Amino acid sequence: MANKLDRISFGKIVQIRERLLKTQATGKKVYRFESGDPSFSVSDQVINAIRQAAETGKTHYIPNDGIPELKKELQLKLETKNKIKLPSSDYIYVTNGAMHALYLVWQCLLSPGDEVIVPDPMWTEAVENIRLADATPVQVILSHEDGYRYDPKKIAAKISAKTKAIFVNSPHNPTGSVASRETLLEIMELAKQHNLFIVTDEAYEDVVYDVKHSSIAALAQEKYQGAEGEALQRKIISIYSFSKSYAMSGLRVGYLVTLDDSVRERISKLLRCTINGVNSIAQWAAIAALRTPIDHLEGMKKEYRERRKLMLNALTGIPGLHPFAPDGAFYLWCKVDPKLYQRLGVKNADEVSNALAEKGIGSAPGDSFGIHCHDAIRFAYSCATPMVIEGTTELARFFGK
Repeated sequence: MANKLDRISFGKIVQIRERLLKTQATGKKVYRFESGDPSFSVSDQVINAIRQAAETGKTHYIPNDGIPELKKELQLKLETKNKIKLPSSDYIYVTNGAMHALYLVWQCLLSPGDEVIVPDPMWTEAVENIRLADATPVQVILSHEDGYRYDPKKIAAKISAKTKAIFVNSPHNPTGSVASRETLLEIMELAKQHNLFIVTDEAYEDVVYDVKHSSIAALAQEKYQGAEGEALQRKIISIYSFSKSYAMSGLRVGYLVTLDDSVRERISKLLRCTINGVNSIAQWAAIAALRTPIDHLEGMKKEYRERRKLMLNALTGIPGLHPFAPDGAFYLWCKVDPKLYQRLGVKNADEVSNALAEKGIGSAPGDSFGIHCHDAIRFAYSCATPMVIEGTTELARFFGK
């Protein structure tokens, strides 16, 4: 029997991860450059909150859209940090990670035949969730020469009568590019002009280096007032996560913000029918994370800077390999040209990734992230710094540097 899930890819990154874990189980050394899972431990405040929540019996059914205490903390965070003002915390929905938030949004927003404009390359699951909603992702190619900028002119060229939304991901996975304030304003103008939704995934909002992250919902509130502003703000759906900022990837807490009444009603129904509320103890942990002193995050960013430097040093200057220095996230995206294939005796980036996996080195080939990026490869430096130090030496050796 045919099923729409049959059209969804399982994901090459998952396949490479499983392969490396099997290699690791045999006692061999592996370098986990395929996975975007922060190596850091959660803060002591989070551990204490988990323990206290369990000991005080906070293990029962909770409100479908999140416990009130967490939603109030999230509203405070959104208003002070992201500069997004909300009428109340009722417009915030706690989800089982940002991926679940994407699933909810696309299911509640899209109808069969709708189109969503997305960057290419793009994190696979963001696009596959559009397909799960029986809609069509329309790719805008990001180029190495343009610094992987999500170009509003290219977006405009893709808008059709079927377009329902523009998807924005900044900082961007897999390239690490960060959309400028000017770019976001131009995208916002396009959405306003064509009456489109903007769905913005800001999971990496805190992992930025020498640039500033801007939330497009805050820009809309800043630029437009009155009825015009309210109409535009209802069209912006913002998605956030605790996975990257607080190294809570396994606790599965994300959240989304929407002012659109129709979407809100549908999300409440789908939350009820999918998870019936995020793990209660994890939500109390999220409150503690939001109250954790900023130096915990700054310590993580300092390590990421060092790892980024190590990986850039290892992969710069290799004939046929062109790394892009990321402004955010924790990935090094490399464009590949035929020189590298010829020198390594392979046909494509897939074979490069497979050859690396044979050596116990993780990576993700470009076509894991879209249909226009076969000649690329991504390395994650979210694993522990000692692994990055040792693994980048092995990477340089593999590429003949």
